[in-house]
Amino acid sequence: MRETRLDRTLRAAALASLATCLTPVAAHHGVAGLGAAGLQGPGAPIEAATSATLPVNTTLVYAKLDHAKYKTFDSDPANPESDYANYWMAGIGYGFTSWLSGYIFLPYHSKVDEDGGFDTHGFADVSLFGQLGFRYDEGWSLIPETESLDDLEDWHFTVFGGFTLPTGNPDLRDRNGEIDPGKSTGFGQPAYSLGLTATKMLSPRLTFNQELSYIGFQEHKYADGNRTKFGQEIRANSALVYRLYTNMDRKLRLDLALEGHYLHLGRDRTNGEDEPATGGDMVYALPGVRVYWDKISVALGYKTVVWKDLNEQDEQQGGEGTEDYRLILTFSALF
Repeated sequence: MRETRLDRTLRAAALASLATCLTPVAAHHGVAGLGAAGLQGPGAPIEAATSATLPVNTTLVYAKLDHAKYKTFDSDPANPESDYANYWMAGIGYGFTSWLSGYIFLPYHSKVDEDGGFDTHGFADVSLFGQLGFRYDEGWSLIPETESLDDLEDWHFTVFGGFTLPTGNPDLRDRNGEIDPGKSTGFGQPAYSLGLTATKMLSPRLTFNQELSYIGFQEHKYADGNRTKFGQEIRANSALVYRLYTNMDRKLRLDLALEGHYLHLGRDRTNGEDEPATGGDMVYALPGVRVYWDKISVALGYKTVVWKDLNEQDEQQGGEGTEDYRLILTFSALF
């Protein structure tokens, strides 16, 4: 099919305002998922990774706050528990080709206990990611440099992978001189991730999105001599995104998103033994809204647990599945 000037205009509009989605997956883990969408074409979820790559020779800048507020189990002030955590993330992405994008993310973690507890703050491990995009339209092909609006309605897929660098501090000590790996700002060793995405416009306004991903961790020997390996993470995230409003003259778009996130956490291991009160399965619901204006995108989501089956659940305060809620705010701009 020959691409018309209108097709090229729609393609430019679709790629003029990109929104990359980061996924913080644990109270002590911070990693990134990837994706993009624009004024026309498929919508992007608030948090799940999507199947769009960056345009060739373009740069994306990104910032995000994930505020997690935890339920408390013990009202005794002598036993302070985790109160909240702020997971900040700044990142930059670059489109090396139309089908290959690269990203680097620098997280900053602030983990705050109730009065009298142990607070930690600091930069966490840097994350590096690569994303390969392809599509299916009567056969498989890499994402071309130009796509018409009809092309954007085809099934799109990505494979992404990455790793962290041990730039954070794994050996933060409390006032008693003890190290809690879950409160540290670094893993001490690289962590590795691999994922797949699939995206399909079900109608001109409605987009379906699916992500499957895996994160693995290595054992680290801490300064106190203990060895800890965090449990693997397996994620299956689904999303529906509805384009509620578009004004091409003002370069404005408003989307509504509803996501369902399944997360499996393996048990942590310390000194070769399974760690109690770690691991389990949970499902989150995440409704949210995304606004595009020209080359800028802002998204806001509210994430809450709708089902969980945690190991030793009553002892897992301050971890995944025990949040009261999470608020997610993102900002991105394309240059």
